[in-house]
Amino acid sequence: MPDSTRPDRPLPDLTLPDPASPAPSPDGPPRSERPGSAPARIRILLADDHALVRRGVRLILDREPDLEVVAEAGDGAEAIDMARAHAVDLAVLDIAMPRLTGLQATRELAALKPGLRILMLTMHDNEQYLFQALKAGACGYVLKSVADRDLVAACRAAMRDEPFLYPGAVTALIRNYLDRVRHGEEAADHILTPREEEVLKLVAEGHSSKEIAEILFISIKTVQRHRANLLHKLGLRDRLELTRYAIRAGLIEP
Repeated sequence: MPDSTRPDRPLPDLTLPDPASPAPSPDGPPRSERPGSAPARIRILLADDHALVRRGVRLILDREPDLEVVAEAGDGAEAIDMARAHAVDLAVLDIAMPRLTGLQATRELAALKPGLRILMLTMHDNEQYLFQALKAGACGYVLKSVADRDLVAACRAAMRDEPFLYPGAVTALIRNYLDRVRHGEEAADHILTPREEEVLKLVAEGHSSKEIAEILFISIKTVQRHRANLLHKLGLRDRLELTRYAIRAGLIEP
């Protein structure tokens, strides 16, 4: 006879997990390869010369369980230093920044860390900047005006090796680009060396030859030689025309 004095206890659940259960959706956040582990966090470097913008963007990113801002920078040169000092998976860079622009920093980061994904976060709805960013090595282009809507999706797309462009722009940009190619109007690759571009940016920002030499760790004579080469290559006459060219090329803001 059963023992009526012994309370009933539920049997433990010994069901083993189904090895054939489907994997997480590819549209979801990246996960560690170890079964049962928490979502792997995407370590993000955020660079913008406005502290308030960085704070707002960080709030958007850090509230996601799979995203974490681990380093911040106020300009392109500092972004490169932060990338060297921290283990990061993704860099989110503003385009217009002091010392080195986001475009210049993208080129250097792509060479320094080939596995690093890079997103441009900008206020510029501008096809010239877009194409320059993609040529430099960025995998996505997000407008600040819709960052609260698009940035998280762009970060996850970048980590899946998928390009991300802001909605509504792709068709127009491709059509415009193909029209320019057909008419032979597509701009040639940069005619300036990376060092000449750095000197041009600093000249346009109003730095003296001595200041430029100190910033770039080169001699004043080398700076003067680069300036002369810039004027000759671009067919320009003086600092004012160099500054106007730098604005058109997206090296500094007007």
